[in-house]
Amino acid sequence: MKFTINRNSFIRTFNDVSRAISTKTTIPVLTGLKLVAESNALILTGSDADISIESTISADDEDNELAVTEPGAIILPAKFFGEIIKRLPESTMTVSQSGDSLQTTITSGASEFTINGLEAATYPQLPTITAAQSLNLPADILHQVIAQTVIAVSTQESRPILTGVHVTISNNQLLAVATDSHRLAQRKIELDGEVSDADFVIPGRSLNELGRMLADDVKTVELRIAENQVLFSFDHTAFFSRLLDGNYPDTSRLIPTSANTTVEFDAPALLSAINRASLLSHESRNNVVRLALSVADQTATLFGNSPEVGNVEEQLSFTNLQGEDIEISFNPDYMKVALQGVGQSTIEVAFTAPLRPFTLVPSEDHDHYVQLITPVRTF
Repeated sequence: MKFTINRNSFIRTFNDVSRAISTKTTIPVLTGLKLVAESNALILTGSDADISIESTISADDEDNELAVTEPGAIILPAKFFGEIIKRLPESTMTVSQSGDSLQTTITSGASEFTINGLEAATYPQLPTITAAQSLNLPADILHQVIAQTVIAVSTQESRPILTGVHVTISNNQLLAVATDSHRLAQRKIELDGEVSDADFVIPGRSLNELGRMLADDVKTVELRIAENQVLFSFDHTAFFSRLLDGNYPDTSRLIPTSANTTVEFDAPALLSAINRASLLSHESRNNVVRLALSVADQTATLFGNSPEVGNVEEQLSFTNLQGEDIEISFNPDYMKVALQGVGQSTIEVAFTAPLRPFTLVPSEDHDHYVQLITPVRTF
């Protein structure tokens, strides 16, 4: 095997593929990067058995400066190979491996490295997804769905199913839900054309890595689903993820359909106030802030307290406070993440009772995005 390539082009693709390569795996071959050189393309593959990523660098793109002199395949230690290529002196590099030897030489300018590889045939086969039905999603919308739901996945392995995002496709609508039992995020999008129904749970980690790969120049992502795998295809990349086994809890009944108190806030302004209040709450053992709403006085007051340090009280700006007076306590970190998911918009916060979960929705779109936070009992 022998090829020459533009180093920056290779590094960009290597960085994407290496998202799936783990240094903490019980399968040694999976710590490596699989390289396959074909006559007019270079294929990079990385996998940790949960996520597999395969990206192709084409010789047809002149920016890649790819010239394959001798086709072949090898597995190289990803950590060392990555450190080497990022420190090479010139803009191009040549990778070569000759005969039956698994030693691979990397040259660039006056630098020459030789590292030991593994037989490419020992690399596990990528999943085969033969589903005829596929779903095309705008990349920016998919990126938004990921960002707005993974914030609520659980990090506790005691309930593995909650470490994923539950995706259902039916009636030309995609519904993505995540909850860690303390908070919930739900996003809906409308789909065009005839779409087959589907129901699966994809690990939050997989979606986080996928979201980081969806750069601005990616326009469309094709989604295919098999029994225990999902495939996202875009540009020259195939992103595979295993699906989680088990039944996701019914979350539809958790979202209140009515409210006794509603108020609208500017999301960035409320986020700033929560950040200030949490300066003290983080010093407290409980990490709780309290929000008091008075409809009669038309006031909204945020309190943070730490017995060891002191307390903070802030009058909040708001619009359209209606319903009953309420005082409610909650974890400020959950609220901060929820507000970051909403972005630069006005939000409506709806309460039913001091110890019942409350909801946050964008004021201009009540139907497609909702977040739910469980309050904290303080007495």
